[in-house]
Amino acid sequence: MIPAPAVAALAVRTVRLDDPGDLLALLPEHGALAWVSEGEGLVGWGRAAAVEVSGPDRFADAQRWWDAVVAAGEVDDDVRLPGSGLVAFGSFAFDGDTSTSVLVVPEVVVGHRDGAWWLTTVGDAPAVLPPRAAPRRPVGLVFADDVPDGAQWSAAVADGVARIEAGVLAKVVLARAVVATADEPVDVRWPLGVLARDYPACWTFSVDGLLGATPEVLVRLRDGVATSRVLAGTLRRSGDSNEDLRRGGNLPRSIKDVEEHGYAVRSVADSLAPHSTSIEVPAAPFVLELPNVMHLATDVTATVAPGTTSLALAEALHPSAAVCGTPTDTALAVIREVEGMDRGRYAGPVGWTGASGDGEWGIALRCAAVDQDDPRRLRLFAGCGIVGGSTPAAELAESNAKLVPMRSALTP
Repeated sequence: MIPAPAVAALAVRTVRLDDPGDLLALLPEHGALAWVSEGEGLVGWGRAAAVEVSGPDRFADAQRWWDAVVAAGEVDDDVRLPGSGLVAFGSFAFDGDTSTSVLVVPEVVVGHRDGAWWLTTVGDAPAVLPPRAAPRRPVGLVFADDVPDGAQWSAAVADGVARIEAGVLAKVVLARAVVATADEPVDVRWPLGVLARDYPACWTFSVDGLLGATPEVLVRLRDGVATSRVLAGTLRRSGDSNEDLRRGGNLPRSIKDVEEHGYAVRSVADSLAPHSTSIEVPAAPFVLELPNVMHLATDVTATVAPGTTSLALAEALHPSAAVCGTPTDTALAVIREVEGMDRGRYAGPVGWTGASGDGEWGIALRCAAVDQDDPRRLRLFAGCGIVGGSTPAAELAESNAKLVPMRSALTP
């Protein structure tokens, strides 16, 4: 655990703003921070303060740092909506033993929610929106399998199925990566704009070089009520609307997909229970339709105990069965043994927290990580839930479908 942090007092000012247009169009080329869906959300840039944490106590260490920042801050907020005032964007490692996590307080934040727009500045940041050049298209993009490649990953899937059939565990989520290399550094605003356009119902995010569009809200906390959207059980779209309608209707009757989904829902409900006074779990999932895939989805709602923060709930919920497996500890051990790569912040919580503790955290899915040493390179990630009856060929096809959003967003 990090020692009690000493932080500088931040002077924060939030004022109402006339509609400045598309949030993502306000971003600079470098240091873009974003959490946007259906045109609403937050974007930011600059670093007024930041912390990197790692290890099994990374969430608690980040929370202690954030509590110190909030306690020292001087905030003047004329808007008082979720996301106004003092906020930090965050992105957490899937496995704290192998990668670092980060919280960033931007110098400037622009927000849009419930018909209101606002501008937050920290310190001496100017309270004006500078003009931005248009994002640059990626040039000369080439895709290649990362390690493990498709064949190696399929072998890992077969290994996972064998362990499940032997009774070692009930489900394991295995991920793979593809490397995209361009001729020049990638301007992340280009793929962010494409993702927001093509997947408006998802949360388009960008935090410290990790960007994507996630359909899965790990937890949203507002005024004592927490909601979590569980996605597990996936069907690739065929391109034929009538065929997709038929297959989508059959998805809730798929034994494999319903079983996978049930593990994920129980994982979320069990994790929320210690922090909640009541929990509501719908009796059956619904089908969430995205441009490239369909998912079984369930929205779990909980009334949380006083003093509970969104970051504490994200810690309690991570890793869920949707991105790790069941039982969690066994699945994590299998992932470390057979997956063959470091996920980094893929499949970890990503989002923002406010001074009150409210916030929104998604799971970093359908995403890519910019290589910090070579900004021409990005790693694109996808993972699949493996249960009894899974086949390597079908899971490889599903992983390719899940790579489509990022591949398409990068391809001019």
